Amino acid sequence: MAKINYVTSESVTEGHPDKICDQISDAILDCLLAQDPYSRVAVECMTTTGSIMVAGEVTTHGFADVQGIARRKLREIGYTDPRFGIDCEDAGVWVSIHGQSPDIAQGVNKEGAGDQGMMYGFATNETPELMPLPIMLAHKLTRRLAEVRKTGLIDHIGPDGKSQVSIEYHDGVPKRASAIVIAAQHTDDAQEDWLKQEILEKVIKPVCGKYFDVNTKVHINATGKFVIGGPEGDTGVTGRKIIVDTYGGVGRHGGGAFSGKDPTKVDRSGAYAARWVAKNIVAAGLADKCEVQLSYCIGIAEPTSINVDCLGTAKVDEEKIVAAVRKHFKLTPRWIIDTLQLRRAIYQKAAAYGHFGRNDQDFTWESTDKAELLRKECGLA
Repeated sequence: MAKINYVTSESVTEGHPDKICDQISDAILDCLLAQDPYSRVAVECMTTTGSIMVAGEVTTHGFADVQGIARRKLREIGYTDPRFGIDCEDAGVWVSIHGQSPDIAQGVNKEGAGDQGMMYGFATNETPELMPLPIMLAHKLTRRLAEVRKTGLIDHIGPDGKSQVSIEYHDGVPKRASAIVIAAQHTDDAQEDWLKQEILEKVIKPVCGKYFDVNTKVHINATGKFVIGGPEGDTGVTGRKIIVDTYGGVGRHGGGAFSGKDPTKVDRSGAYAARWVAKNIVAAGLADKCEVQLSYCIGIAEPTSINVDCLGTAKVDEEKIVAAVRKHFKLTPRWIIDTLQLRRAIYQKAAAYGHFGRNDQDFTWESTDKAELLRKECGLA
């Protein structure tokens, strides 16, 4: 008798208020890194009806037109109509940014970590991206929502939206989608029944494919109406979608957000490195699943701990895997930044639809370049 269990993950569109803030924060970061790759940036954003507030610490030789960046990002997302909660032309943008604390800088200048904390990386062989299936489907649904809106394939849809996918597993193998939830902002003149059918046929079925069946429960705009959305319906804040950004609740999370932070902040670079290590372990065939934890102390270069947990799926002794990781991954902040080429303006495109499982050459932490080295080190080559 197969053991059956369920895993649920959610995603949000680029027009979700929290994601507006993540994208503005990372757009500011990219602007500064493009001018000065050694910029120290920690910028956060909040948005509510008709307003955006940007605050943080920046030390750089570059310059960012924060108001212009915020308006451009709103325009790119699709907030060009005040009916959707904020308008790129008329929104108020307030800015309060000052320099990075010299107490922090002196530790980072010595190539130490920019803060203390623990970061997790995860990988599983249940999808080609070596990511959990629920979060991959959730991201594909929200990305598809944005696509049908921007191309006009479905009319009357606004920028704000969410998805949620529940996957039924049999003995750890994903079999079917047991439930799919979609919330799509729309104009007041949209017919609900028509909109639900359009989303079912043009979003859900094409994305979920073989995992969608006649018994899959579908909930689209379950309250019956989603007209008030965007920053008018919900205040947004940078860094409030950390589970959406990572593995959808599968595996653990250290608590640190990514967006608006330059790579000296190990919340970002350490989490990218942990994913890189975990993905290479699974790609090497050393385990079916892997969770990696790293931890750091502010001002200290070497991680205070490295832990590899293959969750009972290791094909070789885990001590061999840990030894191989320590040999082939130095994992100091400077080494991570240099090896993964993190001082580049690559971050705003990661600020929506997940930082992991993306087929993009700029996302160097998704490379499996060390898989063969790990295989040989563990005696599987």
